[in-house]
Amino acid sequence: MPVVTIKMIEGRNDDQKRALVTEVTDAISRTVNAPKENITIIIEEMKKEHYANGGVRASDK
Repeated sequence: MPVVTIKMIEGRNDDQKRALVTEVTDAISRTVNAPKENITIIIEEMKKEHYANGGVRASDK
């Protein structure tokens, strides 16, 4: 039973999230031969103020 957590900065719409879940589920099912109904996807969204790369917050770019 694969469980995948996707962390990303907030701002994607429902259609984008739906497509992401579909594509990731398909890829996992195909590569590890897991039934789609056994694959769990968790999307965790972060505010830009809560994410930094190279010492710079995404909200400050």
